[in-house]
Amino acid sequence: MANIRPRRSVLYMPGSNARALEKARSLKADALILDLEDAVAPEAKILAREQVCAAIRKGFGKREVVVRVNPLDSEWGHADVAAIAAAKPDAILIPKVSSPDHIAAVARELSPEDHSTALWAMIETPRGVVNLPAIAAAGEPLQALVLGTNDLIKELGATVMKDRANLLHVLGQIVLAARAFGLSVIDGVYNDISDADGFAFSCFQARQFGFDGKTVIHPNQIETCNLSFSPSMDEIDAAMRIVAAFSKPENLGKGAIKLDGRMVEKLHADAARRTLALAEAIAGL
Repeated sequence: MANIRPRRSVLYMPGSNARALEKARSLKADALILDLEDAVAPEAKILAREQVCAAIRKGFGKREVVVRVNPLDSEWGHADVAAIAAAKPDAILIPKVSSPDHIAAVARELSPEDHSTALWAMIETPRGVVNLPAIAAAGEPLQALVLGTNDLIKELGATVMKDRANLLHVLGQIVLAARAFGLSVIDGVYNDISDADGFAFSCFQARQFGFDGKTVIHPNQIETCNLSFSPSMDEIDAAMRIVAAFSKPENLGKGAIKLDGRMVEKLHADAARRTLALAEAIAGL
């Protein structure tokens, strides 16, 4: 099985805040999005870019480092991509992706030396949702889709609902598109940092849909997020039993077997191996 990188908690950090960038090194988020776009005022864009490049070169330990750049059609976009690619983060997050052309345009900005930097696409416009299959099919270096619920709700003219009933179709579509093309998929933020119960439900809901993790906006949300998207001990135990059963000589090559009074298929064994690989990757953080 291919290596699995946990992306349970993906924390936004403003690139213009040097203290926040330093604090990020002590936080237990699986991934960091160092933001040059929405979280940074126009007059601080260049400073933020310089601080983020310096922070990347200093390193963030085992945390995956992603930088959200400004759109290419902004006055900062091209310079952002050039500078950030040279600093070599794990990935560049492209905002407001509405078609595969947006991904291709950023990919063209990368030099052959930047081949280790992946691209993540932020889906936060109605056109982006409508074009999800084409965007997800863009191919390398696209690695993940990130849902931007705040901008999407604004552009839809909708209102924030705790149960996200008005976004359920979008949650399903983005997970479906990501899985169809082998991409990771990260859920949007939960804005009310004082509402622990609401945030916990949002994490539970996202995992039920199949998301790998969730973007967060405050360190207090990290622990709940990590727990929500981690296999439980019961899930790990069940996965171990399934893998062990399919590994028995008498079951090798079988498409389905009987285990604990129920039929278990090969697809369950594949899912069990992924659960164990994820648990092992989390333990190694």
